[in-house]
Amino acid sequence: MKPRILVIDDEAAIRDSLKMILEYEGYEVMQAATGEEGVKLVEREAPDLVFLDIKMPGMDGLDVLQKLRHLVETTPIVVVSGHGTINTAVEATRLGAFDFIEKPLATERVMVTVRNAVDTRRLKTENKSFRRDAEKRYQIVGDSPTLAAVRSAIQKAAPTNATVLIWGESGVGKELVARAIHRESLRRDGQFVQVNCAAIPDELIESELFGHEKGSFTGATDRQIGKFEQADKGTIFLDEIGDMSLKTQAKVLRVLQEQELERLGSNRIIKVDVRVIAATNKNLEEAIDKGTFREDLFYRLNVVPVHVPALRERRDDIPALVRHFADLFARDNNFRRKTFTAAAMERLRQQHWRGNIRELRNFVERLVIMTGGEAIDAKDIPEGGLHRMELPSPASGSPAAGAPADQPWMHATTLQEFKSGSERAYLVARLRENGWNISKTAEVIDTPRSNLYKKLEQYQISQEKDG
Repeated sequence: MKPRILVIDDEAAIRDSLKMILEYEGYEVMQAATGEEGVKLVEREAPDLVFLDIKMPGMDGLDVLQKLRHLVETTPIVVVSGHGTINTAVEATRLGAFDFIEKPLATERVMVTVRNAVDTRRLKTENKSFRRDAEKRYQIVGDSPTLAAVRSAIQKAAPTNATVLIWGESGVGKELVARAIHRESLRRDGQFVQVNCAAIPDELIESELFGHEKGSFTGATDRQIGKFEQADKGTIFLDEIGDMSLKTQAKVLRVLQEQELERLGSNRIIKVDVRVIAATNKNLEEAIDKGTFREDLFYRLNVVPVHVPALRERRDDIPALVRHFADLFARDNNFRRKTFTAAAMERLRQQHWRGNIRELRNFVERLVIMTGGEAIDAKDIPEGGLHRMELPSPASGSPAAGAPADQPWMHATTLQEFKSGSERAYLVARLRENGWNISKTAEVIDTPRSNLYKKLEQYQISQEKDG
């Protein structure tokens, strides 16, 4: 689709000149002779770019610019003037103009501006779309009273700079709470930097958090900027902070108290402006009694405590979570969307989810992949949930012919582990069923043929090896 450009100018000669230049380059052009008419066109047609004259009778260009900036966020507005002054250009830029061009208009100058403006709008639109997708991926789903308490805590804590300690069992969604606090805070435009303290060895965590200088230890071949510096003007999320060593805890305490740090191998003090959010699935007060967690750090972190309930405490949220995860998986993996019957939802609601939301998500993804048909029913859901699910055959829903009764992939706890086994087995079964006809198989599983070819390459599936 051709980019559409609106020209708002009271001079017909200027409108016609721009129309001729732009249409010759393949753009679609709309015209308005007054500011009022231009505003109405923007509201109705949503152009990709606006050329706006400054000096017009009635509503002048700067008034129009102010009004348009409230109507459209991503549409670039190029201000045009035959009476250009530095003050006018500065004021137009302050009000949000993308560029400022003086009359008479030079074709080359116009086209460079148009290309830059259209590219900028595309990037802004893509970024906005990416942010929406990211927000959906990290969305907190559910309306239960226990979750309402979490949302209330987020709303109260987010606008402040107070440190937050999120606690709850593994898999309940502590990261989502941390991201929501950052997203609704005054630091939302800064970085959100996540550190899993349990996943980094003790000998490396200080370097990860605070950075190091070249040659500060064996293997330090370059300077490294630490996570706290990366999070400057933003938020750092210290996940599983209960697994951090006492030595590192002392240094984190200093950053919290003084907002300063030193890289390993350096004596230079670096000031940082960082908000700290921490999370744990451990009882830190018990850890204090055992001498494995610093009491002073605990009180520094525990300014705003937020408890995230286990899934068994919010069973009424399970149907909404199931639909959310099924839709996300179908969209991300180009799968046909599937529905869950009321009986299936009730069975899922009654399951004991030891791994909380993380386990539920993995189980839903597995159901979407492995269940034939468009609806998932209670009979497709085994007692015992994730740990009891087997690979169904094309017809009966029983384990696939020839498949061992207990395969390693049945106990996969992540989608990545599961896909490497069960999705491969599923695809092989469908290919065999359709005589290794790629087009027919792609049609049966409702996926583009190009996507199926990618899967065959990804899992190294071939008729010679798997036929």
